[in-house]
Amino acid sequence: MTTPATPAGPATPSALARAEALYEAGRYEQAGELAARHLAEDPEDADALTLLARCRHRAGGHADALVAVEQALRAEPEQIGAHLMRTQILLALKRYGDAEASALRTVELAPQFWGSHYALGTALAETAEAGRGRDRARVAAAYEAARTAVALGPEEDAAHFLVGLTAQRRGDHATARRAYETTLRLNPQSSEAHNNLSLLKLRRRWLRRGAWTQAAEGFVASAVLDLTDRKARYNLEAMAWGTAAGARWVALLGFLASAVARAWVPSPPTWSGAAVPLLAGGAVLVGAWAGWAVWMTRRVPPRLRRPLLLVARNCRPVLFMAGAVGLLGLHSFAALALWSLDQGAVNGFGTLLFWTVIITYWASRTALNRRMPKD
Repeated sequence: MTTPATPAGPATPSALARAEALYEAGRYEQAGELAARHLAEDPEDADALTLLARCRHRAGGHADALVAVEQALRAEPEQIGAHLMRTQILLALKRYGDAEASALRTVELAPQFWGSHYALGTALAETAEAGRGRDRARVAAAYEAARTAVALGPEEDAAHFLVGLTAQRRGDHATARRAYETTLRLNPQSSEAHNNLSLLKLRRRWLRRGAWTQAAEGFVASAVLDLTDRKARYNLEAMAWGTAAGARWVALLGFLASAVARAWVPSPPTWSGAAVPLLAGGAVLVGAWAGWAVWMTRRVPPRLRRPLLLVARNCRPVLFMAGAVGLLGLHSFAALALWSLDQGAVNGFGTLLFWTVIITYWASRTALNRRMPKD
């Protein structure tokens, strides 16, 4: 959840301003230490307590962050920033009911602030997601809260992203796509928007030319913008696996072509009798693989090949699928080249590789699904 900027308040002491600058620079531990030193002199400073909570939350200390933000609210019960931070921390702690209540209180205190409705929409959306998407009423309420946030803050990319996310979960993909595109117009560095928009494009890969390539480009952009984004990396792994798995049909066709060609070779095998079936089988085999290579060259432009190869190299399901397909493809060529060998042995080994491809497809698919990020 993105923390919305709160309405401008009174000027803060210079030490607190330095702590805020450190926080914005991603130096959360140092910012927290500076805020703590400030609090040693002024323990009831709600702004400093809220900043300390933000630093602890970023560092993963959600329980300690909650203690700090609740202390800030005791010092200043109507501080919007503290309520927003409390909502975010409660969501991290999976206390969804309390997070919703905190967000509703923020809306009551600041009904014209976009961030209040954004926090409520986020709380509702995460609560619904925790229930495996079954709570349609909450998803609908989250969507309406997101739309209100956009109406109040039309230039806030986080609000548009939330509209896209909630619309996507409702099945309204056209609205979701427009919202993600607006998000990227306002903030081209949004890795989440790149990722989610690519998922929508991937759904239309059979209906719209170039959709697969555009989706891959989006996943690459998302992974580059956020190196910790496991979802984008997984989506790239899934695309690499899909590419290898799709080649199985070419390998199976090649296996069939080589088997039929060898079966047409008369016995005893002579070159004059074997030439026609072997050349016909070879033409089918070469044509199938050449056609697949041309198609993949157009589908995966040079700028995407290296990222996909790097991802595939470290993903076992992709490697096993590609290996099984490659072995069956090599066997088909070898079977034609070594046409004079005993057909029983050659066909038996080919049948083994054929079933290896089938079994590897399902096994690697299951293994890939297990790599899917849980959050």
